[in-house]
Amino acid sequence: MEDELAASITIQGAVWGGAKAFTVTSGPGFSLMMEHIGYAAMTETPCVFVDVQRGGPSTGLPTLPAQADMMQARWGSHGDYGIIALCPNSPQECFDLAITAFNLSEEFRVPVMLMLDECVGHMTEKVIIPDAAAIDVYPRRFTHLPPGEFRLFEPREDKVPDMVRAGDGYRFHVTGLTHDERGYPSMNVDTQRSSVTRLLEKLQPFTGERALSETADLEDAEVVVVSYGITSRVAQRAIDLARQKGVRAGKFRIISAWPFPEKHIAALAPKVKAMVVPELNLGQMVHEVERAAAGRCKVRLVPHAGGTVHNPEAILKAILEAAE
Repeated sequence: MEDELAASITIQGAVWGGAKAFTVTSGPGFSLMMEHIGYAAMTETPCVFVDVQRGGPSTGLPTLPAQADMMQARWGSHGDYGIIALCPNSPQECFDLAITAFNLSEEFRVPVMLMLDECVGHMTEKVIIPDAAAIDVYPRRFTHLPPGEFRLFEPREDKVPDMVRAGDGYRFHVTGLTHDERGYPSMNVDTQRSSVTRLLEKLQPFTGERALSETADLEDAEVVVVSYGITSRVAQRAIDLARQKGVRAGKFRIISAWPFPEKHIAALAPKVKAMVVPELNLGQMVHEVERAAAGRCKVRLVPHAGGTVHNPEAILKAILEAAE
């Protein structure tokens, strides 16, 4: 327990010292880190948390897969705040999306979650690592203002403030309390409303045009399988089998799960009969799909309590029934 708490504290201290930092855990450790994830959100500390999901609750299934931490990633800490969460489905994407996670954390000054699962975490596949010079790296947005004019939480046009580094001659105050633009506690309703509203508003681009996804066969689809992580690989087999049987199935793979790509789902819903949502849990992201679809198509969950992955036939059965 002490290791997880220390890691989540240490990475934030490292960031304010000028480093880029991340930590890796699984479900129980993720639970222990929630207080400091909330602190990172409130203090707008850019950092990355990697959660290799396994069966729970509690100690659960220590070496077996699940996708049951998805709601925890978004809502695990108390209060109103926003995070970004990405879902790789391969070792290559673990590498690629880790870079994306760091870049997004710097761009938006926000903690970013990398939500893989035990299967992807233990998977062995070829990973292509490009030359360092070919990797796009978003630099930390350090202020160009002199110390007397700089305010640590004063947002720019994109609602994201610039940063400073300890030791560079700036006096600054970082606190988890509701604070003003200088970083000092400001315990009143107006400050609370404006500060937490901005924490959510700065991430609005990810509900629409910047949401990350992978799609296929949507042009003529009557049923769309909405999946993420390892489940998307199993779902692809079910989609292929459905097409062989004459059912026009399409793919919508969620890559950026939070903020949820609601505008994409909302636009897709009126064009199809149904959305089928397989998850390695008893139903989490399906509720977001239902909310975004808003009754414009059927939404069907294919649950799996974890420990193993879905049988493609179970997803296929749901596709065929939804197409009737």
